[in-house]
Amino acid sequence: MLYQLHEWQRAFLGPLSYFAQANARMLNDNSSPLGKLSGAQRIAAGYELMHRLGKEYEKPEFGITSAMAHDHEIAVIERVALDKPFCQLKRFKRFSDDPATIEKMKHDPIVLVVAPLSGHHATLLRDTVRTLLHDHKVYITDWVDARMVPVELGRFDLDDYVGYIEEFIRHIGADNVHVISVCQPTVPVLAAISLMAARGEKTPRSMTMMGGPIDPRLSPTSVNNLATTQPLSWFESNVIHAVPANYPGYGREVYPGFLQHAGFIAMNPNRHLNSHWDFYQDLLRGDMEDAESHRKFYDEYNAVLDMPAEFYLDTIEKVFQEFLLPRGLWDVAGERVTPSAIKTTALLTIEGELDDISGLGQTEAAHELCSGVPAKRRAHKVIEGAGHYGIFSGRRWRETVYPQVRDFIRKFDKVTVVGKKAPAAG
Repeated sequence: MLYQLHEWQRAFLGPLSYFAQANARMLNDNSSPLGKLSGAQRIAAGYELMHRLGKEYEKPEFGITSAMAHDHEIAVIERVALDKPFCQLKRFKRFSDDPATIEKMKHDPIVLVVAPLSGHHATLLRDTVRTLLHDHKVYITDWVDARMVPVELGRFDLDDYVGYIEEFIRHIGADNVHVISVCQPTVPVLAAISLMAARGEKTPRSMTMMGGPIDPRLSPTSVNNLATTQPLSWFESNVIHAVPANYPGYGREVYPGFLQHAGFIAMNPNRHLNSHWDFYQDLLRGDMEDAESHRKFYDEYNAVLDMPAEFYLDTIEKVFQEFLLPRGLWDVAGERVTPSAIKTTALLTIEGELDDISGLGQTEAAHELCSGVPAKRRAHKVIEGAGHYGIFSGRRWRETVYPQVRDFIRKFDKVTVVGKKAPAAG
């Protein structure tokens, strides 16, 4: 019923939001007589703020059509490499008309970025992808909003997530790919590679784990505390709802994105309130550069997706309540997850000093679990002054984190199979 109430609220606010947007444009139009009225700019700023607070935020586009690679500007085309009911594996194919640049791009490492399925769309990693394109061939997991997946296409739980990662790694080529997982997927990515290693399959050349809850028992944050202070039955009763009839996934049980978004806001309400007030003041001062930065940030931040109920509840129970991975008790589809089985995949872990989502030590715990990886093939970095988002987006990511990730990948981007050549695709 809560989801339906939210839909009624959205339907009510939609027309008001469009009305506010139209008024803001009229009052900001210098050619309009209304724009010359006393106080027009103040009223227009209020209308725009009303529009942005009430509008529906759709999934943004990656919008990456060009990038720099080897000191040359290149064209980029986004393609779907593999289409699954709950995820699209996307590739950002690079093109250049400079022969020397093409030759260099042929030998760039292949990277699979595993985006989190935790409320926001994969486009939250746009800056991550754009930066990686400088020196890598890039794939990313683009998770589908569960409300858009018809019920007849089946369930999706944490075991299925692990299975998807395995399939994507095999599709790209396990012995050619470097995997980067950001936040939540560090756990299923480690599970996927562990299972592949235990079966004797080829595994990725390296895995980079950034700000993830490998062992949430260490330096618990408010996110961890919420999961441990309530029984699983509380989550089942209070945050799981059926998708309303106006979506393709009608009847599917989900953890709604609007509830996750409310949780994000509740973590730092004053910061968001001040940000909206600053946006209003920027409009009054005519500071369009800062105002546009606010728009871009919240266009991304406010765009959320629904998670399948089975996946969400599995994650709460197995990752944050029972700590099955660090305790060595996690079975996926009947197979025990044994990170010590990984022998040849290099491991890099990255944490933000000020991360308030995955506390210090939670990601580093992967090193103790991956005891089969030689010490010379492992590294751990703590980024001073960085919060959770700063390790994969923004200036710190581009100037401090990325060079270390790039160098680590290059160090271990060596063909380990005799006679196997690196792929020539750009």
